[in-house]
Amino acid sequence: MKIKAKLSALFLGLSLATGAVAQSDGAFLNVSYDVMRDFYKDYNPLFLKEYAAKHNGATLNIQQSHGGSSKQALSVANGLQADVVTMNQSSDVELLESKGLIAPGWDQEFPDHAVPFTSATVILVRKGNPKNIKDWEDLTKEGVQVVIANPKTTGNGRYTFLAAYGAALKAHDNNHDKAKEIVRALFKNVPILDNGGRAATTTFVQRQIGDALITFENEANMAAREFGKDQFELVYPKYSVKAENPVAVVDTVVAKKGSEAVAKEYLGYLWSDAAQELAASLYLRPSNPEILAKYKDRFPEIDTFRANDVFGTWPEIMKTYFADGGVFDEINKR
Repeated sequence: MKIKAKLSALFLGLSLATGAVAQSDGAFLNVSYDVMRDFYKDYNPLFLKEYAAKHNGATLNIQQSHGGSSKQALSVANGLQADVVTMNQSSDVELLESKGLIAPGWDQEFPDHAVPFTSATVILVRKGNPKNIKDWEDLTKEGVQVVIANPKTTGNGRYTFLAAYGAALKAHDNNHDKAKEIVRALFKNVPILDNGGRAATTTFVQRQIGDALITFENEANMAAREFGKDQFELVYPKYSVKAENPVAVVDTVVAKKGSEAVAKEYLGYLWSDAAQELAASLYLRPSNPEILAKYKDRFPEIDTFRANDVFGTWPEIMKTYFADGGVFDEINKR
């Protein structure tokens, strides 16, 4: 089946909305970022089976909302009635905490600081790697087109920016001027900033734009293995950022709806063996070390850094790098 047809089948087969959804009565809503459609499409039936077994056959109406992570967080802040949020960086959860929707200490409610699995930012290229892209600085070469999600609106894009910037800092003795120069050259090669990670994948895979797609490891594997195994290759840079995927209960919403217990069960089950195995099967790196080791053939070793260890807290990162007039705006002048 052609890539376009397979992508269309995937999108049509999901009754998952991008952005705000119209909830039906009694619906339980998980607001998530866009490339997690595939995981939750399979996770929800697993959870429903477990929930029915524990609650005398009880059923739930689980709905999903997917889109750029920051847009999703803003939708919840503006009234979208999410019972839970499953995001790709803690700044989106912290935004909801600052609005009083999520109580402080949310990252202690579940194991691993409420991060059930992680990913890494990698590079997807076309078969044969015709532009000979091996690491971040190769993306700055003249004639190379790079497809990226928008760092102003998506966690995927922010991780991309921080991965390239952090690698440049390491390679050039923590020289921020040099790092800016390299990342500026990279973004000059970006013809379009897509509004989400899945949109960027569609641009690269379906619209055939660009020589390289920068995205999460799980999304890159999905594109390479499901939508054209013989047409794409993954490139693992020498040094990249570790993408952490935090989850949280939206306290004000569950208090109003009476769904706190369900919300905690729903998120807690992400650490079950079944959910961790599912994560690994979809190229998300499980938090359970035994299951991660079991699937080590899927996850090449890669030297990664935590964004907070290099760039500070997420509020500091957002203010310095992604706020209006920040470093990203400085280097991305067009």
